[in-house]
Amino acid sequence: MEIDLFLWRSLFKNKSLAARLHQLLWLYNGLVVLLLSGFYYVTQHKIIEAMGAHSFLSALSVRPLPADEVVALSLLAFCVLFACGRLYHRQDITQEARYLALLAETIACLVVMRTLSLAYDGLVLLVVADLMHRYDGKNRGGLLLGAMLLLFFLADYNMLSFAGGVEPFDAYTSYYAAPARGALAAIKSGLSSVNVVLFALYLVMLIQNKHQEKERIQSLNEQLEAANEQLRIYAAEAERTAETRERNRLAREIHDTLGHTLTGLAAGMDACLVLIDAAPAKAKEQLGRLREVARHGLKDVRRSVKKLRPDDLERLPLREALSHMVKEYAETTSMEVSLVVEGWPEHLRQDVEEVIYRIVQEGLTNANRHGHATKAEVTFRLEEGRLHIGIVDNGVGCKETVPGFGLKHMQERLCLLHGSLTCRSEEGFELEAVIPVGQGNKEETHD
Repeated sequence: MEIDLFLWRSLFKNKSLAARLHQLLWLYNGLVVLLLSGFYYVTQHKIIEAMGAHSFLSALSVRPLPADEVVALSLLAFCVLFACGRLYHRQDITQEARYLALLAETIACLVVMRTLSLAYDGLVLLVVADLMHRYDGKNRGGLLLGAMLLLFFLADYNMLSFAGGVEPFDAYTSYYAAPARGALAAIKSGLSSVNVVLFALYLVMLIQNKHQEKERIQSLNEQLEAANEQLRIYAAEAERTAETRERNRLAREIHDTLGHTLTGLAAGMDACLVLIDAAPAKAKEQLGRLREVARHGLKDVRRSVKKLRPDDLERLPLREALSHMVKEYAETTSMEVSLVVEGWPEHLRQDVEEVIYRIVQEGLTNANRHGHATKAEVTFRLEEGRLHIGIVDNGVGCKETVPGFGLKHMQERLCLLHGSLTCRSEEGFELEAVIPVGQGNKEETHD
C-alpha cells in the first residue's frame, strides 16, 4: 500500500489537472495492455490444457503468437511507447529528436496493438494526446490532422487484418460459454469507452489550461508594460533627483571654497586696513598672502565645477593638505589654529578624504565668520573603526544652534558616508564629526 501511494504521489503531485489526466491515461492504458495480454495468456493455456489446440488453430487463418511472447512483447513495446512519450515531452531536446521520438512512439503503439490482435486501439489516443500537448497552433494544424488520420488508418482492424493477417479477438472469446462471451465483449467495449472519456476530459482540460496560460501571459504582458511605464517615471524622477543632487554638490563645493576663501580675504583685508598706515611693509606682505589665497580659491572653484577635488588634495596627501590649509588660514586670518592627530586611518577613499577636508575647512570658516574666534583646535581621533573630527574654538558661541548652509552641507556629506555631526555651544563652539573608516595606526603629533 505504501509503494502504491508513493507511485501515485510521484505521478500526480504538483501537476495541473490536464497533466494528471495525461498521466492517468498512461496508467489506464498500461493496465488495459496488462489485462488483455493476461487474457490471451490465460485463454491459450486453458485451450492447451483442454486439449483443444488443434480445433482452435484450424479455425484461424494465421498462426497466433505463443502466450509467453504475447505478454513479453506487448509489455516491452508499451515500455518503449512510454519512454518515447516521456522523451517527446522533454523541453531540452531538438525538434528533429522530438520528431524521431514521435515516430518511435507510433511504431511502438502499432506493435502493441498488433501483438494484442487489434483487440484494443485506445493506444492511438495516447499518441494523439502527445501531439495535442505539443501543439502550439503555429501552422501545425495540417500536420496534427494528418498524423491523427494516419494513426487511425493504421489502427483500423479491417485494413491491418487484410494486409497482415490478424487472428480475431472473437476467436479467443469463442472458447468460453455464451454468458462469458457476452461479459468479455462488454468489458472490451467498456475499456475502450472509458479510454475515450478520459481522452475527451484530457482535451477539455488541455484546452482550458492553454486558454488560462494565454490569459496569464496577457496579464503578465500588461503588468510588464505597467512596470516599464513605472520604470520610465522612476528614471525621469531619478534624473531630476540626480540633477538636484549635482546642483547641491556644486553649491556645497562653491560655498565651501568661496566661503572659506572670502572669509580669509575679508579678515586679511581688515588686518591690512589696520597696518597700511602704521606698517606699510607688513600690509604689503599681508596683501601678497591674500593674493595667493585668492588664487587657490579660484583654482578650487574651477576644479569644483569640473567635479575634481580641492587643489591641495590633488597635489598633496590628506594630512599634508590639512596642515597646509590650517597654516594658510591661520596666516591670513591671524587666528591661532592647531592641528592635533591622535589617530589616523589608512587607505581612505577619495570621497572620504574630500569630506574630511571640507569639514575642517567649513569648521574653521564658521569659527572665524560667526564665532569671531581667535583660537581654534582641530583634533583627529580614531576609535573602533570610526574617525572622530573635533573642531573647538573660543568664539562667542550661540544659545541655540540653527544649521545654516554650511552645517547642512556638512550633514549631507556625512550622511552619504553613514556618518554623523554633533554641535555644542557653551564657551565657544564645538563641532564633532564621526565617519566610519578602517582601523589605522594611532600616533600623536602637534602642528
